[in-house]
Amino acid sequence: MPVASYNHVISEVNQLSLTDQLRLLEDMAVLIRRRSVGAKTRSIMELQGKGKDIWKGVDVPKYIDEERSSWNG
Repeated sequence: MPVASYNHVISEVNQLSLTDQLRLLEDMAVLIRRRSVGAKTRSIMELQGKGKDIWKGVDVPKYIDEERSSWNG
């Protein structure tokens, strides 16, 4: 949506009574929920194995010890 259209909508909403603004908000929430019902739910497990190439050839325990010792200044 172009900025001008968005600003026009906001301007129109500001002219509504508080009751109508709340009703509009509820209606918008229903519309958005209906659109998101078909959206795929993501899992944190999809990240498993990502970035593993970064750690190839790194001595992980040594790296962790070096990081921890840097915390103490």
